[in-house]
Amino acid sequence: MIGVGAVYLLTGLMFAGVAILSALDRSNPRRWRNTAFWGLFAVSLLFGSLIGDFANGCVIIAMVLIAAFGGLGRGEPQTTTPEVREASAARLGNRLFIPALTIPAVTLFGALVLAKVSVGGHPLIEPKQTTPISLGLGVIAGLIVAFAMLRPKLTEPLQEARRLMDSVGWASLLPQALSALGVVFALAGVGKVIGGLATQWLPMDNPFAVVCAFTFGMALFTIIMGNAFAAFPVMATAIGLPIIVKTFHGDAAVMGAIGMLSGFCGTLVTPMAANFNIVPAALLELKDRNAVIKAQAPTAILLLIANTLLLYFLVFRR
Repeated sequence: MIGVGAVYLLTGLMFAGVAILSALDRSNPRRWRNTAFWGLFAVSLLFGSLIGDFANGCVIIAMVLIAAFGGLGRGEPQTTTPEVREASAARLGNRLFIPALTIPAVTLFGALVLAKVSVGGHPLIEPKQTTPISLGLGVIAGLIVAFAMLRPKLTEPLQEARRLMDSVGWASLLPQALSALGVVFALAGVGKVIGGLATQWLPMDNPFAVVCAFTFGMALFTIIMGNAFAAFPVMATAIGLPIIVKTFHGDAAVMGAIGMLSGFCGTLVTPMAANFNIVPAALLELKDRNAVIKAQAPTAILLLIANTLLLYFLVFRR
């Protein structure tokens, strides 16, 4: 059986490679900071299940200190030149999208088909981790296709990964960190507190008001926490499960799916989602660091209204 541990292993090896290449890059004045940061992250991925919670916590604190005091630097990875890339793009044209499109195609195939395959009476893919494992398989397939098409040097993909990590920096870890924060909030009972307030102030005989509170609450908590995955445990505990599902007998799957989409509307308008909204502005060298958020705000509002209506009309249908 292919377990999620294989995904952690491959990801950890990639970041270990990024750390090693950072150490070898003398053009980066902060190369040892980069080496330590990505090396610690590789340790957490490769050995996190073995070293225990306390050691994992120490690793995270060390990474935070590195990012907070002095930050990370940008090196000059030994990749292809702009001229070579332009020539390759002109030669391949739209075929350049094939490796990228391979990833979602294989991920979908894994989630819908491979998840149902059994070998010797055992599932081929760990049932509760179908999506990340399928995504990992998709990345491997996309890399194989890219090698077949482009025939790069063996080190070029890893150098490109380091270039991207140097550009994005610590913000690339925000989704994982904020998702964990949502679980911490849920375990701390934040969802129950909000649920108690909701039952006091919401008209419990009005399903539409409850749905509005849930979708707009998802967007609001996502704006505050920077990640819909972090907001969902809180809002699902507060309103989604106890009121929409149990009290009004709504469909839990619909509640979860459209609730997450509502949270993503908050992602579009928050600087807390730095890897989505602030980093692109920096990479594009925009004068206004909030330009991406301003461009996305009208779409976010319309989508949030649409998601609210969809949830109301779909969640109570059986």
